[in-house]
Amino acid sequence: MPYVEKEQIQKAREVDLLSYLRAYEPDELVHISGENYCTRTHDSLKISNGKWHWFSRGIGGKTALDYLIKVKGYKFVEAVELLTNEKSINIPKSEPSADITPKNFSLPKKNNSNALLKKYLSSRGIHQVIVDYCLEKGLIYESENYHNVVFVGFDETHKPRYAALRSTIATYKGDVKGSNKKYGFCIIENPQSKNLHVFESAIDLLSYATLKLLSGRNWRNENYLSLSGVFQSSNKIPPALEQYLSVNRQVENIALHLDNDKAGRDAARAIMDKLMGNYNIRDEPPQKGKDVNEQLKIMLKIQQRKEYER
Repeated sequence: MPYVEKEQIQKAREVDLLSYLRAYEPDELVHISGENYCTRTHDSLKISNGKWHWFSRGIGGKTALDYLIKVKGYKFVEAVELLTNEKSINIPKSEPSADITPKNFSLPKKNNSNALLKKYLSSRGIHQVIVDYCLEKGLIYESENYHNVVFVGFDETHKPRYAALRSTIATYKGDVKGSNKKYGFCIIENPQSKNLHVFESAIDLLSYATLKLLSGRNWRNENYLSLSGVFQSSNKIPPALEQYLSVNRQVENIALHLDNDKAGRDAARAIMDKLMGNYNIRDEPPQKGKDVNEQLKIMLKIQQRKEYER
């Protein structure tokens, strides 16, 4: 019966996925932006800040060992042996940079028209009133190159520090190089409000505001924050939420509108465990569909947009 020593197992668990791919499968590694990567075989498998998550399957982890077992289908012993052979001794570790202030952040140049942006957001069900509001406030715009929707996150001095990208013509999504995830895309319409609504993505945030508007409620009397994604393996408060709460001390009530997949449910439980007792925190996932945008499209009977390769 195959057997590996405890020392081998510990050594295998010290290898993160980014380091493994750089050493063993460099052709499989695709750079997206900044510290963000995906794999060539699975473009929904994202690697960022020392962790990885395969969004289409709802699984993730931190180590290369997890990847080899969950994604590549290796047996545990086989994966340990691969990571502890002679070559693996020289694998340099990739150090996470979540706590390092990103440098050289620069927003993409604006296009002279937002036509594709409006068409794309309309296809996702976002109400024109919400779109016009965000354009007026400089929260979103269409980039000149590639015609992405740019969702901008500002710091306390209203300086741009983060930007998420969503393609209007393909399936690409990512962050602008140098983005600081402490400053997520958000709508702060009522700075004195004690209520905060939290989402995984900017699209979900805008979808929730649209749902409120369509139901006749005042969508501008509360505040909304996007976390720029979550990792199910993390037991920490997401950087964007931690930063927001450190500055907005008036917040007492938090509603989590995270996805209905494993990553979203795990993240919601982790956040609640960390913040329960200090805040009135509620888990309010979408009533229908995987995320808030799917719930909106189901309500509006919008057919799923066909995804295709750029």
